[in-house]
Amino acid sequence: MSQELVQAVMVLTKQKGVSPEVVFESLEASLLQAYRKEPGSNQDAYVELNRENGEYKVFAKKTVVDEVEDAEKEISLAEAQQRDMRFEVGDIVEVDVTPKNFGRSAAHTAKQMLIQRLKEAERSIVYEEYFSREGDIITGLVQRVEGRNVFVDLGKTEAILPPAEQIPTESYKAGDRIKCYIVEVKKTTKGPQIMISRTHPGLLKRLFELEVPEIYEGVIELKSVAREPGMRSKIAVVSRDETIDAVGACVGPKGQRVQNIVDELNDEKIDIVKWDEDPAVYIANSLSPAKVVSVDVNEEEKTSRVIVPDYQLSLAIGKAGQNARLAAKLTNWKIDIKSETQADEVEPEAVADELLEGDGEA
Repeated sequence: MSQELVQAVMVLTKQKGVSPEVVFESLEASLLQAYRKEPGSNQDAYVELNRENGEYKVFAKKTVVDEVEDAEKEISLAEAQQRDMRFEVGDIVEVDVTPKNFGRSAAHTAKQMLIQRLKEAERSIVYEEYFSREGDIITGLVQRVEGRNVFVDLGKTEAILPPAEQIPTESYKAGDRIKCYIVEVKKTTKGPQIMISRTHPGLLKRLFELEVPEIYEGVIELKSVAREPGMRSKIAVVSRDETIDAVGACVGPKGQRVQNIVDELNDEKIDIVKWDEDPAVYIANSLSPAKVVSVDVNEEEKTSRVIVPDYQLSLAIGKAGQNARLAAKLTNWKIDIKSETQADEVEPEAVADELLEGDGEA
């Protein structure tokens, strides 16, 4: 070991992003392991590695005794006093037990252990970095597609985009740059396993935070998100500043802000609606772009009955019920939509009930 070793450690730590102390401690551990393989080695020994010049020594603690019975753990009083006359029986002496010609075998073992320790340290650093980013958005390059799984290069590691988290209308090929939502980060023996998503509602929320400064700054609050990935989404927003229009801010000048998000999600349509503390108003807003005549709510059961103009019924319900379904997800209310004509039709049972009530009063 030499000054060249110290320089090599410094270069290595910069490349791998680990602290020099981690590398030096790993070297000491690997040298100690190499020493313990030596014949007659002291199993209680320890290694000291000089951080400045790279020189190392192996020390063993031995007890001072009158007569040595275990040379591995004991040292005679006479030998101890050759080092320092102040030693007495029962004292502990640190003895240099570095074997001769130890360098070559030690260097080989140290190299193998160091490589392993560095891999572990690097994996730990990467895990901590991405674990702290769970629930955040990240940009990566599609590296390869294996079966139905898409592997995305994040720079320091790769992430998995499983089939269930892929937008059905999208196809992925190597070199594509995509934004994803970090769903979960697991620690494994092969390094961190990062699961990402293109379908998670959180992705839409984070995209709006990136695109709309007022959301990032907290002036506008994104209250709820409902998605049918690749098809259509709805978000509900409210402004904490009366002078700022929440919906207008999210749409952006000439619709540019929302269009950037639509482009990122490959033309997924996005409805931006105004949240309101009044459930009836909120439900009416959630059915946008349909116009609503009236909303009756049952707050105990969280159900609502919505009346829309006849010509707006299909728009309110949406293709295959999509608009109504997303509105229900967004508001977390059950929504029953009727046209004005349907609402005016009185069911026979209701008429009979009214007649019976009338007879009773008479």
